[in-house]
Parts: sequence; C-alpha cells; structure tokens
Amino acid sequence: MALNARWIPKFTLNDIVRAAIGLALVLFFLAHEAEWKEFRVLQQLELWAYDTRLRLFLPKKRDTRVVIIDIDEKSLKAEGRFPWPREILARMVKQLFERYQVRVVGFDVAFPEPDNSSGLQIFEALGAKEFKDDAQYQAFLAGARTSLNYDQLFADEIAKGPVVLGVSLRGKEDLAGTLPPPVFDRKALGGVFYRHYDASGYSGNIELLQKAATASGHIYPALDIDGVTRRVPMFMRYQEGFYEALSLAVTRTALGNAPVRLVIDEPRKVSGQLEGWMRSVKIGELEIPLDRAMTAMVPYLDTGGFRYVSATDVIRGTLPVEDLKDKIVIVGTSAAGLVDLRATPVQEDLPGVEAHAALVAGMLDGSIKNRPPEVLGIVVLVICLVGIPLAIFLPRLSALWSTAIVAALFALLVATNLYLWQAKNWVVPLASPLLMLVTLYFLNMVYGFFSEARSRRLITGLFGTYVPKELVDEMSKNPGEYSMKGESREMTVLFSDVRDFTSISEGLTPEGLKDLMNTYLTAMTEHVQRQRGTIDKYIGDAIMAFWGAPLPDADHAKHALQTAIAMQKGLRDLDVPFAKRGWPELHIGVGLNCGMMSVGDMGSKFRRSYTVMGDAVNLASRLEGLTKEYGVGILVTENIVKKVPEYLFREVDKVRVKGKLHGVAIFEPVGPQAEVGEETVKEVDRFHRALEAYRAQRWDEAENLMKNLAYASPKTKLYKLYLERIAHFRRSPPPADWDGVFVFTTK
Repeated sequence: MALNARWIPKFTLNDIVRAAIGLALVLFFLAHEAEWKEFRVLQQLELWAYDTRLRLFLPKKRDTRVVIIDIDEKSLKAEGRFPWPREILARMVKQLFERYQVRVVGFDVAFPEPDNSSGLQIFEALGAKEFKDDAQYQAFLAGARTSLNYDQLFADEIAKGPVVLGVSLRGKEDLAGTLPPPVFDRKALGGVFYRHYDASGYSGNIELLQKAATASGHIYPALDIDGVTRRVPMFMRYQEGFYEALSLAVTRTALGNAPVRLVIDEPRKVSGQLEGWMRSVKIGELEIPLDRAMTAMVPYLDTGGFRYVSATDVIRGTLPVEDLKDKIVIVGTSAAGLVDLRATPVQEDLPGVEAHAALVAGMLDGSIKNRPPEVLGIVVLVICLVGIPLAIFLPRLSALWSTAIVAALFALLVATNLYLWQAKNWVVPLASPLLMLVTLYFLNMVYGFFSEARSRRLITGLFGTYVPKELVDEMSKNPGEYSMKGESREMTVLFSDVRDFTSISEGLTPEGLKDLMNTYLTAMTEHVQRQRGTIDKYIGDAIMAFWGAPLPDADHAKHALQTAIAMQKGLRDLDVPFAKRGWPELHIGVGLNCGMMSVGDMGSKFRRSYTVMGDAVNLASRLEGLTKEYGVGILVTENIVKKVPEYLFREVDKVRVKGKLHGVAIFEPVGPQAEVGEETVKEVDRFHRALEAYRAQRWDEAENLMKNLAYASPKTKLYKLYLERIAHFRRSPPPADWDGVFVFTTK
C-alpha cells in the first residue's frame, strides 16, 4: 500500500480549487454542446469557425453546369425597369429553349399578380361599351387578346420546356398568388415531431403560370443568428404541407422529375414526445444530407464560381449558342435596387440567386456539408475526454509540460476536424473544444500572475476597487507611502445623480433596470478613473467620487471638473445604444466642491469603506440636487472657480442651502477659455450684468436683460427662473437687508 501511495498525486487546496474551476468550465461547454443550454457567444464563435473552414477550402474552379441569367444593371438599362412585361420574359424563355437548348430554367422570383402592362384591359373595356357594335374594332380586339395577353404568352412558353418557378414563403400572414401541391404533407410523418421552418403566408404565382410550370420551389433563405445565409431549408412547412426549395426542385427537374425519397432516422422519445431526424433526401441516385431542421448547408464557391450572363443578351440572342447549351439556368438578379443581395460567409453582398446555384451544383457533386446525428455524440465525447483530465491534472503540471500538451491537443483537434470536413463533409463543432482547451490553459498559466509580490497584493486589496489600475500600479512601487488611515487634506469631491430615476425605473423590468444601470455606471466610472479619480460609492443611481487621495493630485479640482464635463458628453454617447434596447434617454446633475476633507478607512467592525467626510463634501452633494432647480448639468463652488482659472464659468446664484449659515456663490462651467466662442462669452457677460441688476433690485433693467437672454435662448430654464423671481419680488419686495441670496430649505 505504501508503494502504491507514492504514485498517487497529492493535491493541495490550491490545486483542488483550480481543478474545480476547470471542471466548472468543462461543464459549461458540455452543457452547450449537449444542447442542455445553448449560449449565444458559443453559437457565434461556432459560426465563425464554420466560415473560416469554408473559406479555407473554397473551391477555386468554375462550375460549368449551372449558369445564372442575371437581371443586372445592363439589362435594366436595356429592357427597362423591373418587373418587366411578361412578354419580355416569354421571349427570354423562348430563346433559352429554342435557340440555346438549355436543360432547365429556374426562376428565383415569384409572379403573384397578373401583368396588366399591355393595356389589354382598356381595349376590352372599350369593346364592351363604345365599340360594342363596331365589327372592325371587334376583329382587332380578337387579335389583341392573343398578342397582348402577356401572362398567356409567358405561360405558353413556360409550358414548352422544363421551367421551375419560385415561391416566396414567409413569416407574414399575407397571401398572394397560388401555391403548387406540397411535396408531402404532415400526415406522411406520422405522429413524430421533426424540426423544420414554418411559414404563415406566401407569395406564389398566378394560377395560369403555376399550372404551366413543371415545378415550383420556395426561395426562402435560413438566416443564422448573425444574419448570414449559410443554409437553406430543403423543406418548409405551410399549414399541413411541406414545400421543397427552389434548388431541390431545379435539380429534380434536371434529372427528369426524379421523385423525392426521405431518409429518416428511428424516432426517439424526447421530453415525452417522439422526435425524429430527417437525415437526408434522395432524388434519383443523389442523396442530399440535411441537418436537424431539414436545411442543407450552402456549398459556396469562390468569386467567379458561376458564370453570370446578362439577361438582355439572352433576350436579344447575342450570346453564342454553345455558352448555354444543355446548361441548368437560374434566373436571378445582382442589381442592388432589386434587393436580393445577401450576407454570406464568402461575400457580404452576394446575389441570393448564387446560393440556389451553389446548392444545385453541390447536390450534383455530392459536396454538401452536413452535421449528422453522430456529431452530437462525437463533440460531447471530445469535451469529456479532453476537458475533464486537463481540468484535473493541468494544475499539477509545469508551464512547459502544460504548453506542450495543450499545443499537441490543439493541433490534433484541428487536424481531425479538418479531416472530417474534407473526407466526410461533416461539420463537427470546433470552436467550443478549442476555446475550452485555451481557457483551461490560461486559467492555470495566469493564475499566479495576479499574486506577484506581497506589496502589490496589499495595495490592490486596499485600493483596487476604488482607484484606477494605473494609480494602483504607481502606488505599488512605493507601498509604504500609502495607507488607509484617516487624515485631513485638500481634495475635490463629485456627486452625480440621474434625474427622474423613479419614473425611469417604473417603466423597466428588474432585469432591464439592472442592465441599464450597469451600462450607465460602467461608462461614468470610466470617465472618473480616466481623470485619476477614486470611486467612493454608488448610491442607487448616484455616484460619489473624489480626487486627491490616496494619491496626491495637485490638479484635483481641474481633473474633477474635466470628469464632470466628460460625463455629460459621454451620457449622450449612450443615447443611440440605449434607444436600440428600448431604454429611455438619461439626464444627470453633477455637483463639485473642493476644500479640506477627512479621508480614510471608516465604518464599523462589520463593514468599512475608504471614503471622505466633511462640510465640503456635504456642500457638493447639495449642489448636485440644485442642478435640477436651475436647469443646468453641472454646478460648482467658488473654490473650483479659483482652482481652475483657465475655464470660463457663469455665476448662477448665491444660495444658502440647508445646514449652512452663509450664502455661497455657485457657478456653471461653460468651457475652456481658449475654446469658448465669442457669442457665448457675450451671453455669459450679459447674464452677469442682469444678475448684478437683480441683486441691486433694479427690476426693470434686470427683467429687460433676462427677457433678451430668454428670447435668444428659449430653452434655458435659468433665464425663465429669474424672470419668475423678478415678477415675484415686484409683487412682494424683499426685506431692506436682502443680500441677493436665495434660501433653499430642502436638501
């Protein structure tokens, strides 16, 4: 027993903690890959990994079997604005079959409404009334019914060859045109549940065209969570029927209307119901693999993988016959104005028709990638076999061995994954196993980085949650000079508060309110710390910060003022992201004061905090509350004005707040002297003259000046407030010893 014990690894408490964290990480990735709980970030990473592999092995050759007839800018210029009269489309179809002898024609477009562009309806109306008895006109009308019935002309040409029309299945409940018969209905699947895409409406084709067509297929692309088209539903359900994709219909038609055969796995019971997986669909000798939602991954080609032929060249017959002979043709558009450009892994604005063309080529080649049911078991096994041993034993390994083992596993996972991609066309998840591997590695490699020296740990523990990391680094160089003991020094303190926060919070859910406040407080804290400020505390939606401790700051007043201005500007930068999330626009008031304050570690034996106290602190808090009264964003005391002479300030008032015996002058910062415009300087000067007249009780002069200011700036609350005061004092004159100080009785 003693001999065997030598080979049993001994784990310290530190090793056990790290292993437990590692196992928790493995469980996180396992939960995602086993589909217990899917995480958006891992889904997005997997999509990026898929795109990377797709681009890495992108076929460079051109597919000569499929040609895209492009309704491009050249065609629009030559034939007119789209949609074209169907007489033009009839000529195009006629050219394709009679002159170019194509194999099949597919339309990446639906025709849900009749074509009335010929004017036949007008002639019919005249023939039924004004020219009812005119034999010559009736003879003309009989001929016109043949030559001007563009829908009939188009239908006649469609009926002559194998033509597949597009059908737009969609989420809207609008209905237009008619649908073709479904490929199969829900009853064919029995009582088994299969994942699939649903449609609640459609835009089909008019009955005349639908009956003439050989087949029809839907043109709906499945968008992933990032809005990129990587797959197309091969079967999509509307009501009780399942309708095939355009690419599948075109391929079946090209193979002589081959029947559809479904390959279905044995259903299994999931959460009390039978759930099946449609593994693939067979048409003739071809088998198209499907993923769990009956979609097929688009096997995109590199740029230039398909030939684009301008539609007008086909209509006018200027293209050599051999360019299209025996080709599979799909009619679509690359014109930006026709809105069929899609984001894809290979191009951000790829014409949607190319996705259908790529699927047709992929079906014929058998090159469509897929994620069969076996993949779920494979990736879960990889997560367990790789993650669990690493989580347990990496804490015991040296940095060199850890790096070597993780690098080898990383290379093995990538190589195996790429082999399955190329050899079997299997899309096996790659992002989660690799991210798990890297995360476990860095968890163990950087663990000791955050516990370097005792002095750094001490300083970080004392001040890390209050002070910017740059100051912590600076303090850690001489840790003996700093402590949290109480002392008195000249500092600047800032208070900010969100206005109307109660009404804002009532309009949000608890989760929404939490997210809003986290976003707001993070942004405002960044401005504080950018100017070397220390966060004292968050009081609900309020922020308290100070400058000048624990690190001395000769420019504490200037840094605090710059922070207040930056907070007001930064708040507007949040307007757009807030609006996107349905959050209200925020407004804050900020109060600043500098003076002697007590700073240090204060509190009880149960809870302590590094904070500031004193009369100067209380005054800053009062100023923040007064910003709403005067309609300004920032209020500062005369102490700040004296400390920052390079800024222009507007004196707002002299006030006596609750708890103060003497009045104090309060100011609004306007901006740096060198940057403030001449008009603004004049406005501030006019206000100061008006304020002087007001305090001297020269009501007419003060009122006249204030009215001019209010007229020039009608949204400024400050001017309106003084006009109201002047009107009040006209009715009720102040006492003889009035010193111009306004008294606030509330906090």
